[in-house]
Amino acid sequence: MLFALTKPAPLTEQVRSRDGCIYLYRAMRFIGWRPPKSGMLRYVYLTWTVLTFMWCTTYLPLGFLGSYITEIKHFSPGEFLTSLQVCINAYGSSVKVAITYSQLWRLVKAKDILDKLDLRCTSLEEREKIHLVVARANHAFLIFTIVYCGYAGSTYLSSVLNGHPPWQLYNPFIDWHDGVLKLWTASTLEYIVMSGAVLQDQLSDTYPLIYTLILRTHLDILRERISSLRTDPAMTEDENYEALVKCVIDHKQILDYCALIRPVISGTIFTQFLLCGLVLGLTLINVFFFSDLWTGIASFLFVITALLQTFPFCYTCNLIMDDCEALSHALFQSNWIDSGSRYQSTLLYFLHNVQQPIVFIAGGIFPISMSSNISVAKFAFSVITITKQMNIADKFKSE
Repeated sequence: MLFALTKPAPLTEQVRSRDGCIYLYRAMRFIGWRPPKSGMLRYVYLTWTVLTFMWCTTYLPLGFLGSYITEIKHFSPGEFLTSLQVCINAYGSSVKVAITYSQLWRLVKAKDILDKLDLRCTSLEEREKIHLVVARANHAFLIFTIVYCGYAGSTYLSSVLNGHPPWQLYNPFIDWHDGVLKLWTASTLEYIVMSGAVLQDQLSDTYPLIYTLILRTHLDILRERISSLRTDPAMTEDENYEALVKCVIDHKQILDYCALIRPVISGTIFTQFLLCGLVLGLTLINVFFFSDLWTGIASFLFVITALLQTFPFCYTCNLIMDDCEALSHALFQSNWIDSGSRYQSTLLYFLHNVQQPIVFIAGGIFPISMSSNISVAKFAFSVITITKQMNIADKFKSE
């Protein structure tokens, strides 16, 4: 079945939490981020890695700059805003890609911790939750792919049909003004470069969501285990104590998992927060004042793309904080009243640790949450308000 991983696998199959990253790591391998470990093929693959970074990460932002230096007089207001909104995002994307690629070992190592957590998932209910989150994570990546590719494809077609390249990157070898064939050639080359950059950007935007979706599932499984502590009358006090200790170890492994992925997430989300409001503001100005039907559709898809870069992950971070609170409530309300002193002292230690919420910090400055995301997005409306009050759009149109 096509995209079989987006559907929960039957419980007769063995599924691991790391399988939720399958589509993510396939895309990484395609773009040149996951070379073979040894052999001649490794060096051939590294050549592909260098090419993708050279064209998609380095040339793309410089291509916008070169275009503004040489072709700024030929831009219409709508074309300039379409180019500028992507240009700003391209510089941010290059920074995010550099952070993600340099810290990729953390994401790979985090999957080993997931394997350890999976060893405890033996009941049908727990395995079912793993199957569900694997399907949900791969499904999320597929949705991101459709939206991101839809933006690149719609911009490409709408721009060429309007008689100009989609992003008008600097190209000293092909003059797109010189006939329809060269227009299509230059536009197609831009589309190829942009598609690679869009995929790199997508990887930097989707891994936080995928990894935290899996995190939430293991927090939920741990909460269920805590709620069932000392509820089996057939278990002795020593066995109950051992079950509590295993829950403590599970929680520690979850914290180790968060500690591994936190530095990567901090850098990429902080970069995106810096650019989100400005990019959204420029895009909405383009939609409201300068777009026709087709460029408006492309710009609208870009707005959705920009929102996907932060909104789902920020919402998930809020849910994780709620999960941590539910975890502490489950522990406090568990059946510990008539337990022994050893059990209670361990429970108090565990309760103290569980009450510390799992929080991800953007750039080590402010917590990643919906309130932070809304505050950043508000800047887009400030940009639109300034544009309307100063009649900047009318001045561009008259000129």
